[in-house]
Amino acid sequence: MNITNIKYIFQKELRSFFNSPVAYIVIVVYLAILGWFFVSNLFINNISTLRTVFEMTPFLLLFFAPAMTMRLISEEKKSGTLELLFTKPIKEYEIVTGKFLAVWALYFFTLSPTLCYYLTVSILGTLDTGAVIGGYLGLLLVGAVFLAVSVFGSALTENQVVAFIVSLFIVFTLFILDKILFYLPTSIAVVLEYVSIDYHFSNIARGVIDTRDIIYYFSTIGFALFLATNVLQKRRWA
Repeated sequence: MNITNIKYIFQKELRSFFNSPVAYIVIVVYLAILGWFFVSNLFINNISTLRTVFEMTPFLLLFFAPAMTMRLISEEKKSGTLELLFTKPIKEYEIVTGKFLAVWALYFFTLSPTLCYYLTVSILGTLDTGAVIGGYLGLLLVGAVFLAVSVFGSALTENQVVAFIVSLFIVFTLFILDKILFYLPTSIAVVLEYVSIDYHFSNIARGVIDTRDIIYYFSTIGFALFLATNVLQKRRWA
């Protein structure tokens, strides 16, 4: 693995995010929606908790992750710049990894301002620090999975709208799986429960860091990026 190539792609994509309105729109809209729910709980319902942040962020990511990634590869395909990258000594997995890390960094920047909610709640009441750390770790991992899957969705097509819809369908399926388990036989429900992303997030959000959950997240991220890499490899040699 050539770290220099990944760094080049990472920096190129991150600059493109912040040189356009994309990053600022994503950050402002996300914080506005999440802030409204947080403030509503705090002042209207008189509840000082970070549960709103941990419950709403995965739901918001269903839409934000596909929106943040839909142009990453599909636009390069459409404009022909992907073929230009192929002429350089850069491997497909380096392109995919660099782009994924860039959009994950954008998500990190988007999530960072919510730490002010933690400061607010800690002043007004008592917080379980372990649960807060677990919650934010879980949000970073959930975001990584949704973004990796959405990078794969972007690699499948030249059309950004189609990339958004495909990515939304896949991440929504991963999100909803544990909500339909009671309709299914136990043998199938056990498997789908493990595949469900929300099941693993709920464990980490309670402050319980289980290696099975960490393995699930990283294996899912790796598999999604592998699929995206495979799509690019087929395009190179098509």
